[in-house]
Amino acid sequence: MEFRRIQGLPPYVFTIIDTLKQQARQAGRDVIDLGFGNPDIPSPQIAVDKLAEAAQSGRNHRYSASRGIPNLRLAVADLYRRRFGVALDPDSEIISTIGAKEGFSHLMWVLLQPGDAVLVPSPSYPIHIWGPYLAGADTRQVVIGDEVGHAAGAAYVDSVMHMWELGWPKPRVVVLSFPHNPTTATIELYDFQRLVDWARERDVVLVHDFAYAETAFDGWRPPSILQARGAKDVAVELYSMTKSFSMAGWRVAFLLGRPDVVQALAKLKSYLDYGTFQPIQIAATVTLNEAQDFPLEVNAIYESRRNALCDGLYRIGWPVPRPRGTMFVWARIPENYRELGSIDFAKLLVNECDVAVSPGVGFGPGGDGFVRFALIENEQRIGQAVRNMRRGLPQLRL
Repeated sequence: MEFRRIQGLPPYVFTIIDTLKQQARQAGRDVIDLGFGNPDIPSPQIAVDKLAEAAQSGRNHRYSASRGIPNLRLAVADLYRRRFGVALDPDSEIISTIGAKEGFSHLMWVLLQPGDAVLVPSPSYPIHIWGPYLAGADTRQVVIGDEVGHAAGAAYVDSVMHMWELGWPKPRVVVLSFPHNPTTATIELYDFQRLVDWARERDVVLVHDFAYAETAFDGWRPPSILQARGAKDVAVELYSMTKSFSMAGWRVAFLLGRPDVVQALAKLKSYLDYGTFQPIQIAATVTLNEAQDFPLEVNAIYESRRNALCDGLYRIGWPVPRPRGTMFVWARIPENYRELGSIDFAKLLVNECDVAVSPGVGFGPGGDGFVRFALIENEQRIGQAVRNMRRGLPQLRL
């Protein structure tokens, strides 16, 4: 049978390394997995306790509301007021989504159709490329270049403005995500303001995936695009509890910002789902209200792991930029191994070093000269991974 929409989807590159990893483990080898960005830090205990309590009530076993229970939306509005100084109407400017991927994918359905164009970053978290594709849009990739940190975010804004002028039809949506997965690029509010001002003049919708809203280091705090003046005229933002509160499997996220866009997604979702299981929503509400400092605890863990990995790689002759955000390290393949490309180099790391990473090409062709490390092991295991790479990559020392 010929299936629709999925024909153009490429093979999922990451399964190649995952298969090698599983085979090595079955053979008795201790492979240190720094590939899949699946948080290992337990969720807040208050969330677990409240979930267990709420699940005992039969009232919570019925269908919930696809837009999210009122107290949950109110808790998110309070978070944005405290954290970013942004005022949001819980009824018209916030809805709950079943994770950011679900929210983003369905948002593309209400913003795009065949014949529309969208600008997305490259390399990119895969759904940012394939979500618009599945909506039938012309997905035009804007390269995030070799700049590091805030300079990369500023350069992306410049590139978006330039690319929009090229070709026809003019893109009606721009996708961005800072701190950025996989490149760890960051942005400052000044550049968000430039982009918002530009978008308001062109009736372009800005979609900011703020997955790493709280995951930042060295005292830096990522800005929300909604802090920019006039942002709610053109922008929506996806805020997730996955990384900040280490609640990946709970699938709790939110779309916030421009009211008509938020309500368009709410209308679509009313036909597609009944929202997240209500005890999860109740537990998320309590967590947002009563575990406000939990993201700081998570950050301290990731920052320590970042230091262990970056310092270790430097010692063995593989210097990499020290990221200021996300739970990843984006590493250019060492010069003496660069001709392998990211897939074969990642295979080499599994076979010779017992270390699993994500090949950069899995995030788009612009990532092929890189691999991504996920900070999902403790410092001791990261130290072991560094020692394994020093032993298994002899050309680092040439």
